[in-house]
Amino acid sequence: MKWLKERSHLLYAAFSYLFSIILLLSALYWFLISNGFTQKNFLLGSSAILLIAFAWGYIISNDLLEPKREMDSKFEHLSREILHELNIPLSTINANTKMLRKRHTDEKSQKRLDRIESASIRLKRLYDELVYTINRELHKVDKESFSLYNILNERVDILRAFDRNIFQLQEIDISLYADKIGFEQTIDNLLINAMKYSHRDSKIYLYLKDGILHIKDEGIGMDETEIVKIFERYYQSNKNKKGEGIGLALVKAYCDEANIDISIESQKEIGTVVKLNLKEIIDRS
Repeated sequence: MKWLKERSHLLYAAFSYLFSIILLLSALYWFLISNGFTQKNFLLGSSAILLIAFAWGYIISNDLLEPKREMDSKFEHLSREILHELNIPLSTINANTKMLRKRHTDEKSQKRLDRIESASIRLKRLYDELVYTINRELHKVDKESFSLYNILNERVDILRAFDRNIFQLQEIDISLYADKIGFEQTIDNLLINAMKYSHRDSKIYLYLKDGILHIKDEGIGMDETEIVKIFERYYQSNKNKKGEGIGLALVKAYCDEANIDISIESQKEIGTVVKLNLKEIIDRS
């Protein structure tokens, strides 16, 4: 098995390095016995051993990391090719939709084209998120400044297309400095959860108070036992709802990385409030 082969390779490298250190210490002992145990001899012998140990450790670590570097390089190359191929049909759909709008001006055709356009926008969004996820795995994602209200308004507009839940969004005039796409994914996960666990005609509130973003629903709520487990990967408080149980785990991982304190307050049959403390990422420039 592959994992067993990798484990054997690591153990072999560890024992090789350990054996080499034992030999070097033996050589130091022999050198000191032969030439006398003086401060000068000890410093000379120790310096030589440290130099050899560093060089040998570098060789071993480089050998261990080389397969990972090759794998990352192949993954990046393959990802770029796949993403390029995905982008071509997206561009074709958008170009043809615009062309058809000019030729078919009747109301029925325009509505159909609206649906195609909405689907292509959603697909483009998923494409951008895929690019982001791959880049995040391979490279450090740059932070940028963006309007909190614009992000929330954009995400809410997309979800309103599902024709359920009434969103009440407060006017918020602050900018954040963070990983923008990661923040958007976090908001998407939280809003979709609020929709999933509440009645389709209930309200979802988004407002900022003292630097803390509140996302409040009037859904089924949770008890204390569920709240404790809610950020665990694959945990689902309601098995009847569709999902993989990883959304909130990803939200928690992003918040920890972005220095956003997240907390959840909930009561059964009353609703849930998710609080994101954004004080550390407010753009004050």
